[in-house]
Amino acid sequence: MAEIKTERLCHVYSVGTPFEKAAIEGIDLTLPQGQLIGVIGHTGSGKSTFIQHLNALLQPTSGAVLCGSEDINKDKFTRKAIRFQVGLVFQYPEYQLFEETVYKDIAFGPTNMKLSEEEIDSRVREAAGFTGIDEELFERSPLELSGGQKRRIAIAGVIAMRPEVLVLDEPTAGLDPAGCRQIQENLCAYREKTGATVIIVSHSMDDVARLAERILVFDKGHVVMDGTPEEVFSRPEELTGIGLDVPHATELAMALRRRGVALPESIYTHEQLLAAILSIKEAGKC
Repeated sequence: MAEIKTERLCHVYSVGTPFEKAAIEGIDLTLPQGQLIGVIGHTGSGKSTFIQHLNALLQPTSGAVLCGSEDINKDKFTRKAIRFQVGLVFQYPEYQLFEETVYKDIAFGPTNMKLSEEEIDSRVREAAGFTGIDEELFERSPLELSGGQKRRIAIAGVIAMRPEVLVLDEPTAGLDPAGCRQIQENLCAYREKTGATVIIVSHSMDDVARLAERILVFDKGHVVMDGTPEEVFSRPEELTGIGLDVPHATELAMALRRRGVALPESIYTHEQLLAAILSIKEAGKC
């Protein structure tokens, strides 16, 4: 799949009414194949509206979303095709489970793709493997399972369509730490195995710092930062100024600097913070 581009992408809700509101304005981005991208921003910043344009669930008020050189909204056939290439997992996707069994829920997307029974079965088992779903659960009702299991089943249902771009809105929201780690490991394994682009919207700065190789920061409908975790989290004052948190390691490093500890500016993981402190200690400066 070619890279995805947005050109002057804008979306306005309730056009022509007293409630008219521009959710995103003038978004110009290139999303190359294979990147793991974190998307952050406070509530109402435009990030969820943005990701819904990537598979034509929403259509632009103006501007365009391109796959290669092709406008994904040029006609209904192109919009339908892009939804199999760009898989979108909504926040709390377990609430969208509805089939009688785990197997049928994971198979729903491939079935709609009009694939053979053999191909559907292959994809269901592959997706279950990627997301850590034991095949012994296939005949169980998904509604009987734990929250973490339901979340993985919902993600497996999208992965079973083998999307070349996987977009997830708060995939670990509401889960315990073990459940969060499991899903994050699943997503990294999927990307490593398939070479897919993975885009994760998250409010957890620690998760984004640990997982992403590129971060997009949204504020008031605009992308105000676009860079590596090191580049983005080296600007903590700007992030807090637009209502965002910073990773715990960054916060701790800032507190230590205020106390005179000469730590580097580009600390955003606990591993980096520990290494920096040990380095200073070994040098006899702490």
